[in-house]
Amino acid sequence: MTEIRTPRLLLRRWYDDDLAPMADINADPHVMRWVDDGSVRDLEDTATAIEEWEEEWDEEGFGLFAVELLGSGELAGFTGLSVPGFLPEVMPAVAVSWRFGSQFWGQGYASEAAHATLEFALQDRGLDRVISISRLGDSASENVIRKLGMVPERETVHPVYAHPLRVHSIDLTEFQA
Repeated sequence: MTEIRTPRLLLRRWYDDDLAPMADINADPHVMRWVDDGSVRDLEDTATAIEEWEEEWDEEGFGLFAVELLGSGELAGFTGLSVPGFLPEVMPAVAVSWRFGSQFWGQGYASEAAHATLEFALQDRGLDRVISISRLGDSASENVIRKLGMVPERETVHPVYAHPLRVHSIDLTEFQA
């Protein structure tokens, strides 16, 4: 099983016990504000999403990690890699993304987890390039993206929700482990 430890976090595959806390995260309108159309998701939606994330692990050799706090064992959210098929103009590509419960914001967890994921992508999985996609105005995500050393590559519009997006990228030669 693929696991990554950082000083404060365990990035790991999903357990059955993760469903309820991840559903709580997905039910928070503050968390979901910048995701798709901003709608919250219920337990059933979350269960379906976790199944899809696990399938991507099986199909691609990467996916979204559950992020657990080492000190308490709490599920803080997720970070990981996915194929951004919803945005055909950037394909082929692999994107790093994250989502954390609002009680875990402002503590550097997203940056710590995303950096470990980026290192995993470029060094362990042998990817040459990784992107991240953010909605314009999502300054918290933009801050994490800057800390990863990613640079803006293009602006576009979400093909379904029509909100403006910014695509950032980094390649193996630019990454600082």
